[in-house]
Amino acid sequence: MSEQMTGAQSLIRSLEAAGTEHIFGIPGGAILPAYDPLMDSSIRHILVRHEQGAGHAAQGYAAATGRVGVCMATSGPGATNLVTPIADAHMDSVPLVAITGQVGAAQIGTDAFQEADIRGITMPITKHNFLVTDPAEIPRTVAEAFHIASTGRPGPVLVDVAKSALQAMTDYQWPTELNLPGYRPVTRPHSKQIREAAKLILEARRPVLYVGGGTIRARASQELRVLAELTGMPVVTTLMARGAFPDSHAQHLGMPGMHGTVAAVAGLQRSDLIISLGARFDDRVTGNLDSFAPGAKVIHADIDPAEIGKNRYTDVPIVGDCREVISDLIVALKAEADAGNTGDYEAWVEFLAGVKKKYALGYDAPADGGLAPQYVLERLGAIAGPDTIFTAGVGQHQMWAAQFIGYEHPNTWLNSGGLGTMGYSVPAAMGAKVGMPDSTVWAIDGDGCFQMTNQELATCTINDIPIKVAIINNESLGMVRQWQTLFYNERYSNTDLHTGPARRIPDFVKLADAYGCVGLSCDNPADVDATITKAMEINDVPVVVDFRVHRDAMVWPMVAAGTSNDDIKYARDLAPNFEDDADIEVRP
Repeated sequence: MSEQMTGAQSLIRSLEAAGTEHIFGIPGGAILPAYDPLMDSSIRHILVRHEQGAGHAAQGYAAATGRVGVCMATSGPGATNLVTPIADAHMDSVPLVAITGQVGAAQIGTDAFQEADIRGITMPITKHNFLVTDPAEIPRTVAEAFHIASTGRPGPVLVDVAKSALQAMTDYQWPTELNLPGYRPVTRPHSKQIREAAKLILEARRPVLYVGGGTIRARASQELRVLAELTGMPVVTTLMARGAFPDSHAQHLGMPGMHGTVAAVAGLQRSDLIISLGARFDDRVTGNLDSFAPGAKVIHADIDPAEIGKNRYTDVPIVGDCREVISDLIVALKAEADAGNTGDYEAWVEFLAGVKKKYALGYDAPADGGLAPQYVLERLGAIAGPDTIFTAGVGQHQMWAAQFIGYEHPNTWLNSGGLGTMGYSVPAAMGAKVGMPDSTVWAIDGDGCFQMTNQELATCTINDIPIKVAIINNESLGMVRQWQTLFYNERYSNTDLHTGPARRIPDFVKLADAYGCVGLSCDNPADVDATITKAMEINDVPVVVDFRVHRDAMVWPMVAAGTSNDDIKYARDLAPNFEDDADIEVRP
């Protein structure tokens, strides 16, 4: 049954029908007609201070809850300010629907005021996008957008609606079925491929479960644990998969890659079989591809067929949802075990346990008694506890947070992995807190990242979204400075942010106070626990803690960009020296 209303009313009604409960956005001329019916809607709109904040908040909401995140902006600069979070969501497979206003249909292509071809601009960074000029198409388009964003490999979908379509009268009718020819994501894996994979797993002597973010998106953590414990295989979790497998588990080697643990990197490099589950052989994991895991065969399971074989030849490709793939592997391997066939990985597991023990993550306390950033994050993880949701910006603080906080549960670690977007953390934390209001949410940020989106603290204060922010303040663009230390003869070109005690621009405690938050600071190791505990006790307003850490701390281990993972260093000028492991058979 249809109902007469404006296109704008149809848009809001459609968003409600799609299950939208929260929208992050900013009004403007082209989208303005939609903001009037929004006043009477069940949807809570949260007025952000910048459209980039709206997009990252929608990402944080989606990543924490598993539901589609929704953001809204006007045409032109409003829409282009969403480009970064849309690209970020595309890289990290986050289900997102971005609604943008567009100039009237008759004006499109005339360079009208605040016109930008946002559909063309975002074509390479969306799963799909729409331009709606006919108001009758609004309900169907919204339904399709939510379906595409949330099924298959999740990702962002843009719906650009002309102002003329929002203002015109139309018959509203929510579709009862969707017709998307050509869009049929494969979720069920092929049984033959599962059998082939089980065969390789049983033959292998040095297998590794290489777990990526797709395992989190597929909600497959419980199945992963069953598979790991059934087989006894070692597990590595990528930056995007932290929490997919408990850090405390004996089989977990940690995070692989450029700043991964020595055990995780060694495990992949020396493996004879890599079982990749929702991972994409990203350059930050593989290092130089030509020298990556030279003796390993590959089972690659991914819901996106375009990822399989993209970077590394795959011996057994499995297209399907990670949860279903893992479940089917469990069934196949249990059947083999019942028939007396199990893998023999004892020597391999023992070797890697030795590497993990010998080259455990560590750090040196600053000689001057200053504050080590790693210590701050170690204590934050311990005091906040494993049910806390952590978001991170990009850089050294992100890596230390990935390394020194223990993650026991999925969806408790949110960060910008593929795009590496500075400014992600605070708005993502805001979105996560809106989606999970009963969870403690800590944004871990650098003093550089924080200054890109800290205006969203105003949004948090006004809308009663009490996030907590830990600024790892090393007075610089820390990761860039680390590279300058190592590769540019300590020539620190344009990396000093002047946020230290000499100038303190800005004073983060005063800035927090100006935004209606509680501002705290800490520069003494002896005060870390008390400061974090105090921040944990404040739950009615946002809290910002300025941790003034030692500026020369560096992230180790490290594989320099473009080099082989074999060249990993666990401290400056120190490379691991593995024990003789010749007794473990390697496939020729």
